[in-house]
Amino acid sequence: MSTDELAEPTDGLGPWREYLCRACGLIYNEGEGDPDGGLAPGTRFDDIPDDWVCPICGVSKGDFEPYERPSAPAVAASQTGISKADVGIVIIGAGLAGWATARALRELDPERPITIVTACPGHVYNKPEISRALSRKASPDALQRATGPDEAARLGIRLVAHTHVVGLSAQFRRLRTTRGTIPFTHVVLALGAHATMPAGLNPHHSWRINSLDAWRAFHTNLGTAPRRIAIVGGGMIGCELAEDFARAGHAVQLIGLGMVPLDTLVPVEAGERLLAGLRRADVDYFGGQTVTSSAREADGTVSLTLADGRALVADRVVAATGLAIDTRFLKNAGVDVSPVGISVDASDLSTNIAGIYGLGDCVAIDGAPCRFIEPIPKQAEIIARDIVGLDHGGYRHRAPIIRLKSVETPLTIEGPPHAKGEWRVIAQSPETLEMERWDGERCVARLTA
Repeated sequence: MSTDELAEPTDGLGPWREYLCRACGLIYNEGEGDPDGGLAPGTRFDDIPDDWVCPICGVSKGDFEPYERPSAPAVAASQTGISKADVGIVIIGAGLAGWATARALRELDPERPITIVTACPGHVYNKPEISRALSRKASPDALQRATGPDEAARLGIRLVAHTHVVGLSAQFRRLRTTRGTIPFTHVVLALGAHATMPAGLNPHHSWRINSLDAWRAFHTNLGTAPRRIAIVGGGMIGCELAEDFARAGHAVQLIGLGMVPLDTLVPVEAGERLLAGLRRADVDYFGGQTVTSSAREADGTVSLTLADGRALVADRVVAATGLAIDTRFLKNAGVDVSPVGISVDASDLSTNIAGIYGLGDCVAIDGAPCRFIEPIPKQAEIIARDIVGLDHGGYRHRAPIIRLKSVETPLTIEGPPHAKGEWRVIAQSPETLEMERWDGERCVARLTA
């Protein structure tokens, strides 16, 4: 919902204000409130209880700051043409990580040339909100915070949108793209990750929702009538989408490898609680299954065959089975890439090639992927300070707080998420579950559901 569509305030305190979560980028609008979190529309920020947390990343009210949406562009920014006159920093990717890096750099250096190269339009939005948009009746336009050109103009940078990177020369400091060659002093890899496709599922029969553009296309195709939707993948995104679609009135079938959802991240006790919550939301869960084949029927529906021989029929199919990154041009350039991401130094997020950095979904720190929102602002700050030559004391990576956006069974994990290990039940009741994972004499993770 846009701010123009909200009811006018009648409390005499002026127009509705907005507040930005510094950790994940969520915008709290006083007019909209947070009904899922117990805040009715019209709840002023000052009236929010201190124990309220961000519905996306779980940080407290104190981690929010006043936010004003950008007005008309203040400076011009080239959107399509590529000039070799200004050699500067090139950021590859215009997701949360890319824009966070651009803002961090511009705060430290108002003059240095910065270019963002992206295959998408570059619009600014908060990706985690996609998995709860349908039940909240949030249109794709409502999720968009600013257009790419407007944000580029506001920051005084160049946005090269709808452009693919095809090569990188570390020796000659050149980036080859489908629009030409761009010279650089530094490169920041903010590539993100794309959704993978299960082996038995025909890509022409399914949707992958991992960007605002993909969500816009799916939202348009879905229409307004109730549909039968099959989601392949019982991880966090699959669970969040399943509950959101069901709450929006659709009949949802969730297909997962584990006998319970999130079986690789949480112990079975928590998985069983999640499964019960999905069932309360009228989601049918098919556990211990893979899709072995799919076929488009004459009436437009898609038939799915499961590993145990059962057949399902759906109007729409969504693949949510994991993420991967395209590393071909990086490997050709000599950048070290592990099976789970671009290898970066844990202290400054640099790659093995001087002047090339990485952050967000596409990187691996100490051999582990970093596919959560919370660390991105700090990562962007460290990279920006390193590039401009300012002291930063080193990046200290820690496991972020993981929050499953569920109305039926909210789940939070503090510490590395692993189902295996010694999990101890600390408290259990029909309403809540508290567990801890121990490694010898140390508590290394806590879970509440």
